[in-house]
Amino acid sequence: MNTDSKRLTASQWAGAIILGTLATFALLEWLLFDRNPAQQQLDAVLALPSLEEPLGTDQFGRSMLARMGAAVRLSFALGLLCVMTSALVGVLLGVWAAWRGGWADRLMDILLNTLLALPGLVLVLLLVALVPGSFAMLYFAISMVLWVEYYRVARAVTLTVVTGPQMQASKLLGFGRWYLFRRHIWPTVAPPVLALSAFGAGNAILALASLGFIYVGLRPPTAELGLMMVELFPYYSEAPGSSLSRW
Repeated sequence: MNTDSKRLTASQWAGAIILGTLATFALLEWLLFDRNPAQQQLDAVLALPSLEEPLGTDQFGRSMLARMGAAVRLSFALGLLCVMTSALVGVLLGVWAAWRGGWADRLMDILLNTLLALPGLVLVLLLVALVPGSFAMLYFAISMVLWVEYYRVARAVTLTVVTGPQMQASKLLGFGRWYLFRRHIWPTVAPPVLALSAFGAGNAILALASLGFIYVGLRPPTAELGLMMVELFPYYSEAPGSSLSRW
């Protein structure tokens, strides 16, 4: 077996280092820097970075280190939850539609075309408008958009597997559905699904930040990356040195 194909490329190493650094920062901030990200200090508004506050404070005197740590943890948690949910739903429905065929495949095709009729971000905005500022609704809306990609990949891969000679031979030998899935379908579906999960997590985090940036995501005083950026825009000219520490 060629071991070179298993080695990470330079860009993959760079991405892994960036993600590892962010995860380490969020974890260490939570463990070592005991500060409430919503606590205001009106006598320390827009303070420059110091030993006590390494990233300074915002327009309400809140610790930017604590808020950055909380925002990164929130983004990572949402990305992980959305990927797990959308991958599970998409893979199960994709395998079921391709394996069952007939009316099941046609029903899923109608549902898929209905969802694809609207751009993903528009659908998220419509759902979030029902319960503004709700993390649960954000999680549901983003997951509902992301599962479509997993479904399409799982269905396409499963269609090639169920008609293949290996699976047909296993059926003739009398093996059950769980064995057929575990032995033939899942090993073929898993690699593209895992690769798609990396993009799905990034899209979920980007969607959260985009919604916060246009004030339709989570509500203040929640520490969220997009919301924090747009909140600090008016103070860039007033305290440029302090504002640069936020980026």
